[in-house]
Amino acid sequence: GYYATYPLLFISVVCLAIIFERVWALAGIQSKAAKLADSLVPLLRQGKFNEGLQATQARSNPAERVYHVLIAAAQTLDRDHLVELDEERRFQETLELNRYVWVLATSGASAPFIGLFGTVVGILVAFQSMAIMGTGGFSVVAAGISEALISTALGLAVAIIAVIFFNYFSVKIQNINALLQINGDRLIDAALQGRQAGVR
Repeated sequence: GYYATYPLLFISVVCLAIIFERVWALAGIQSKAAKLADSLVPLLRQGKFNEGLQATQARSNPAERVYHVLIAAAQTLDRDHLVELDEERRFQETLELNRYVWVLATSGASAPFIGLFGTVVGILVAFQSMAIMGTGGFSVVAAGISEALISTALGLAVAIIAVIFFNYFSVKIQNINALLQINGDRLIDAALQGRQAGVR
């Protein structure tokens, strides 16, 4: 069943590439986001918006990008608009974090069927060769069937890995989003306190 095995090998390579890339991309985002927020809250409470902007100006990770926009806007906007802005920015970042993850879901759903297709075709070929040769009995078919079953096994292996990592990334991205939301709220509160302190 080489016509099933080759696509499955290709899918497995693509899935592995995505898994390594996303593991690398998502690593450390949560701890960075929490640490950064902890350092920004006291600054904003004191109304030191410029220092807050400087601390986030690299914008090298989702937390820095979301916080930077919030701090810049927090000097003028009211709470409702800041919350809306926070949601918009987080939505954009979540889309970016989810990049390529859909490929894992698609691979997890389709790989077993590709494998099964390879097996069915392989078994058909085995029986066909037995019909043409007219002899050989089960030993001829057995070799063909065992070869054909490899594609099902491969399909299942690819699907299992893809689904496990799809679920892992989905949960991790939800957690990052939740953490950014919690810390975004903290920053908004701190910024509004800082503005009031500055007004007095």
